[in-house]
Amino acid sequence: MGQVEPVEIIEDGLLLRPWRETDADAVHRACQDPDIQRWTTVPRPYRPEHAHGFVADLSPAAWRDGTGAPFAVCDAGTGELLASCGLVSLDRATASGEVGYWVAPWARGRAVAVRATRAVARWAFEALKLRRLIWQAAIGNHASRLVALRSGFRVEGELRLACPAPDGRREGWIGSLFPGEVPPPGEPGPAGPGSPEARRAAVFGRPQPTLFATVRGAELRLRPMEERDLDAITETCRDLDTIAWTTVPVPYERAHAGGFKRDFAEAAWARGTGAYFTIADADDRYVGSVDLRILAADPAQGMVGFMTAPHARGRGYMPAATAALAAWGFTTLGLARVEWRALVGNTASRRVAEKAGFTLEGVARGALVDRDGGRVDAWVASLLPGDLT
Repeated sequence: MGQVEPVEIIEDGLLLRPWRETDADAVHRACQDPDIQRWTTVPRPYRPEHAHGFVADLSPAAWRDGTGAPFAVCDAGTGELLASCGLVSLDRATASGEVGYWVAPWARGRAVAVRATRAVARWAFEALKLRRLIWQAAIGNHASRLVALRSGFRVEGELRLACPAPDGRREGWIGSLFPGEVPPPGEPGPAGPGSPEARRAAVFGRPQPTLFATVRGAELRLRPMEERDLDAITETCRDLDTIAWTTVPVPYERAHAGGFKRDFAEAAWARGTGAYFTIADADDRYVGSVDLRILAADPAQGMVGFMTAPHARGRGYMPAATAALAAWGFTTLGLARVEWRALVGNTASRRVAEKAGFTLEGVARGALVDRDGGRVDAWVASLLPGDLT
């Protein structure tokens, strides 16, 4: 693979140039940032020698060997270092490359990554004649995903990452960009402020919150599922009523609860597809679970699900928790409708939904799958934002 000639790019108030040895101190300072360390594969701890090696050895070698095109992103007026952006890999056989970037903490909130990524993409298509760029990020890195979308990338799915962060998830998002798809400088582009993607990034890009509900003068906490909840979840899922009306594995083992926490609850928050909460009483003991899943076909709609620990049934906990979660979905996620479904005959679940304010709409024939894999009828109810006022 031949050498790529180092260049400078000036676009949309930014100067993109090859790295210099004098950048090492600023790179070291930027890479102390917890978000850069969380979402990238920079060494931990990040020492001065790592920064010097990056600017003096690794970056020039990438240009010289034709394996990449790393740019320092600077303010075009002052020269201040703002970010890193460039092609982290190049495949001349397929005329494709991969974009990577990080933004220094002192430069965030100014669309630096979007402006830089668009500039790099335009240069790659026009000067290097690439036919495709790809972008990858660990699921949960909603800030990077939003940059990719606003730069014109189409996020097309997931794949397991070859080099996940040491304490990160192995699943990653992947997207692609083709010539002619890069928005012009200064244009908002896709996923602009106020869009569903921007709202989702603002919510799911932060740690899962704790919500509160009150029932009969007692306060309930809706918090992220924790390791100490797994025994109580296991006990609840072994209960005969839970087994009768759900499709939990039988026999239910503690490993199932651990897998649910990791592969459903935590993964849903990372993907931005839903929120799973433990319901805890005043002593912070597990009394149930409640979740709100965003429908893939319509991100303005959500679906609730819940289960109550046997010892906590009949106390009004679940209606209060479900109403609180739906209210959060309306106000924070901007949902227009939340739906509840349960097997026809599950009167306990129906009472919870109705007490939470849901309106029964009827029976959906063959809407659910039972334990044996057959299609069965479901009661359907809905809650709209105005129902809670």
